[in-house]
Amino acid sequence: MSLDAAVDTSRNKPYTFALTSLTSLFFMWGLITSLNDILIPRLKSAFDLSYTEAMLVQFCFFFAYFVVSLPAGAMVNRVGYKPGIIIGLLVAAVGCVGFYPAASVHSYPIFLASLFVLASGITVLQ
Repeated sequence: MSLDAAVDTSRNKPYTFALTSLTSLFFMWGLITSLNDILIPRLKSAFDLSYTEAMLVQFCFFFAYFVVSLPAGAMVNRVGYKPGIIIGLLVAAVGCVGFYPAASVHSYPIFLASLFVLASGITVLQ
């Protein structure tokens, strides 16, 4: 039996889309994480913030990793990987939707809360 016959490529094809999607998601939430640095000067000028207040963007984002990581791991162990990914994406989407009222009301605390929810979703994904 040759090595080519031992490798069944028909079983690997259904996973190509899933692997491509998950890899794209990895880059997407990495992009979201790196965009925090770009947000800081924009928010500082939009809300007339001090440097300390502007750094709350980084604090809220990465504090979510500290707070949510252990409960998220327990949740993924309980519900499984696929539902965990779906829950993480939904939580991140809720955080993104929260930016709209923050911009409409022009409220920095709502923006920070939405950023925390977004980072919580990304934490569940990771």
